[in-house]
This record gives sequence, structure tokens and C-alpha cells, in this order.
Amino acid sequence: MENFKPDIDKALEVLRAGGIILYPTDTVWGIGCDATNETAVAKIFNLKNRAEQQSMLILTDNINRISTYADDVPDVALDLMEIADQPTTVIFSNAKNIAKNLIAPDGSVGIRIPDDTFCQQLLERFKKPIVSTSANISGQPTPKFFSEISEHVKSGVDYVVSWRQNERKQAKASGIIKITPDSTITIIRK
Repeated sequence: MENFKPDIDKALEVLRAGGIILYPTDTVWGIGCDATNETAVAKIFNLKNRAEQQSMLILTDNINRISTYADDVPDVALDLMEIADQPTTVIFSNAKNIAKNLIAPDGSVGIRIPDDTFCQQLLERFKKPIVSTSANISGQPTPKFFSEISEHVKSGVDYVVSWRQNERKQAKASGIIKITPDSTITIIRK
């Protein structure tokens, strides 16, 4: 394991206790929690000053888990996720087995499988999906680097991961695609 094991251990402790973390992903820095814990999810909405009608996405560690969190998963969605050459969030209809306040008003949920060693190991050890929402106050610009994250956000979480804080690679949010059970594809964000 790389030198982020202490961060993984502490993040797991916080997630299991219902806390929220600030952590690096394969896209931008994210605020996360146990995606099955309504109280933890509410803490993130509160920290971000975000309306609960604005859903947040979840991360899971592999494609086989998607059907655990959404019904009627079309094969084309899984194919797209496997061949995507950039981080891609897919919005699936009929969300299930996650906190009710994570499910969008239309019953959907956005799911991404991160291509990032830290996130993969965190998800594999946690054995549950983790919320991932950009580390900003709702309506404010998404920070491109850790150093651009506001003190309000940093002080509002229960744990800030040290791994990759000094990285200067400019981050970009994931693409978003919505796929309905009848395989209709809508590109939300490239």
C-alpha cells in the first residue's frame, strides 16, 4: 500500500462513525460520507448550504456493485462506464439502498467508479458507497486544487485527508451522462 495508509485508516474511522471527510478523488477534491447514512448526508448538505433537491453522486469500487444501488441498469450504461476515457458519472433511474436524501426527486442517483488508487482502496475497505460532492459552498466555483478549498469547508468536516494536498495537477469535474432503463442517453456535462 502506498504511503496513504494512515489517511485511509482515519477516513474509515470517521466514515464508520457517521462523520464527513474531505478527500482527493480522480477528479476534484470531494466532501464525502457514508452514502447509506441519512444523518451524515444531511451534514454535507448543511456544510455546502445546498438544497436537498440538488442530489449528490456516489462512488463505488466496481461495476458489479451498481445494481446494488440502482434498479433497471441498462447494459449500455455499464459498457459506457467501462470504455470511458475520462471520469464519467452515470445517472441511473430507480435508486435504492442509499440514504433517502441522496435520491433525486425523480428517483435517480449518479454513480461513478473512480480511477484513483486512494479512492479504490478506501471504497474496498469501507464496503459501502461514499458520497462525492465538490469541496465548495453551493454556487461557488469548484476548487481546482486543495489550496483553493475554503477554510469554511476545511473546518466543517471531521477529517481532512493529507494525501495529495500539495498536488498541482489541475482537476476537472467528471462528465455526467443520464441513462434511462430504455437506454435513452442524455449528456448532462462533458
